[in-house]
Amino acid sequence: MNILRGLVGGALGYVVGAGLMMAIRSSAGGRAWEVESVTAGAWLFALSGWLLGVGVWRYWARGWFGRDVAPYTATGGRRYLDFDTDHKVIGIQYLVTFLGMFFMAGLFAMLMRWELMGNGEDIVGPDQYNSIMSLHGTMMVFVAVAATVGAFGNYVVPIMIGADDMAFPKLNAMSYWLVPPVLIALTASFLAGGYDTGWTGYAPLSVQSDVGGLFFNLAFFTLGLSSIVGAINIVVTVVTMRAEGMTWTRMPIFVWSIFVTAILSFIFTQFIGLAMLMVVLDRTAGTIFFDPAAGGSPLLYQHVFWFYSHPAVYIMILPAFGITLELVSTFTRKPLFGYKWAVGALLGIMSLSAVVWAHHMFTSGMAEALRKPFLASTELISIPTGLIFLCALGTLWLGKIRFEVPMLFALGVLFNFLIGGITGVFLADVPVDIQLQDTYFVVAHFHYVILGGGIFGLFGATYYWFPKMTGRSMSDRLGKVHFWWMMIGFNATFLPMFILGMQGMNRRVADYSPDLESANFAVSMGGFFLGTSFVIFLFNFIWSWARGPAAPADPWGSLTLEWQIPSPPPHENFTSPPLVLSDPYGYGDPDSVHADLARDGAKTVVEK
Repeated sequence: MNILRGLVGGALGYVVGAGLMMAIRSSAGGRAWEVESVTAGAWLFALSGWLLGVGVWRYWARGWFGRDVAPYTATGGRRYLDFDTDHKVIGIQYLVTFLGMFFMAGLFAMLMRWELMGNGEDIVGPDQYNSIMSLHGTMMVFVAVAATVGAFGNYVVPIMIGADDMAFPKLNAMSYWLVPPVLIALTASFLAGGYDTGWTGYAPLSVQSDVGGLFFNLAFFTLGLSSIVGAINIVVTVVTMRAEGMTWTRMPIFVWSIFVTAILSFIFTQFIGLAMLMVVLDRTAGTIFFDPAAGGSPLLYQHVFWFYSHPAVYIMILPAFGITLELVSTFTRKPLFGYKWAVGALLGIMSLSAVVWAHHMFTSGMAEALRKPFLASTELISIPTGLIFLCALGTLWLGKIRFEVPMLFALGVLFNFLIGGITGVFLADVPVDIQLQDTYFVVAHFHYVILGGGIFGLFGATYYWFPKMTGRSMSDRLGKVHFWWMMIGFNATFLPMFILGMQGMNRRVADYSPDLESANFAVSMGGFFLGTSFVIFLFNFIWSWARGPAAPADPWGSLTLEWQIPSPPPHENFTSPPLVLSDPYGYGDPDSVHADLARDGAKTVVEK
């Protein structure tokens, strides 16, 4: 019902905003109706109407005017369709929503590989291919940026630090309910004919594209707003709501990874919002930011875009690093090797990510004097990244490894990101990058980092925390089939792309030289094999949630706080505030105690 109210509110907001924009245009002597100008101006009104209708008014804003807010009455499954402020409900809302977006992006990828199976235009023409490619890239980037932080940053981080909720529960709910309009805008872009700019939306092409390009800009802007709001909440929660004794050096490494990711998101996401706003103004208000004929600069867009988008690469991968280190320690029954070095590496990546963006622009025509500094900074960031690997390998060394499904995905992150990182070193070198820029070598590198690292990490986290979120266990056998199917399919798809790139095949093209047909056929077969692996996960996910066997409170023998309370956790997580006594990685030390969860009664401790 609240979703219906939100849709009605959004429609009314659009009508009000459109009317206001038409009145302004008429008073300025222009034509009242112009779809892009009116829609761009009305979007904020539509967003406001959607949020007010979906629950902000009933549960929050009424209090601003001295009126009683409505009580939360939704129970059971209805909570996930409501404006619920429980961080655990919001985490599941994020997870299900972005998994759905991930599968949609995967279907677009299957269409692309179908077209590229053979030489020539067999399935779709170049315009349709570019639209499909652009939507695929945009959705996958959105999933990589927001899925892990939104789902597990919300669900488990407050519990891991001993808090009862996020610092701003209502703001937290609002950050999620900004996501459905993103899907609406992307759908509108597709129905309006799509956009052909890719997920980067480079100007001036994005300024000149059809109306579908406008909806892309609005979708990106809206997701950025959601990310900023969510990031503020995470930072404040971690800084101010840690349990007694939860010092900075006792925080689980996953919390550190989400905390650093939130800082990056808060600082840099505003720049992508600025880039999208500048494009919208060029499209609708007659500005000339990116029009070279009138004195504008297309390079300006690239600088602003990549000033956000390279830190965004680490927004995508840092949570996977945190998950991997968390799982490696748990499933080797060893303390996390070099914990403080791992924290320092996360902070180092956060700092250096701000000074590497222009290595994406070595062939763009920027000043040659900038090439060497950005080559050096890009190579430098491999040092803290290498520290993460050393901490993982040090933990694995001589450990009693249990090859549970989450651990398999953690090992998959290490293997795949190693390839992505090594090939990134090639692309950081100016002479090599000039040769490989805009080829399938870049496509392969990017997917090894984002899909092989970030998305493998997302699946590892899902298998790991699924028992905590649902109280049920996923099928171990199906999980292992999913991992090996996905791992083999992923490498069969993207390893050959390095060869295609070195043979000169350009990315973002619907056709190619006939001599590359056999290699593309093999890549497409690998892509279809990879795509079918997710059917196994989807069945396992849905079936286990509905009918899976009951899971114990701590099925993995983990020591972080979320595993010391029932599954699923009670509404406020803990019956009494926990007292943290030491870090949660003292596996093998019988005298070490992590936390006291019942200080006011009989001793209930979390032993390490």
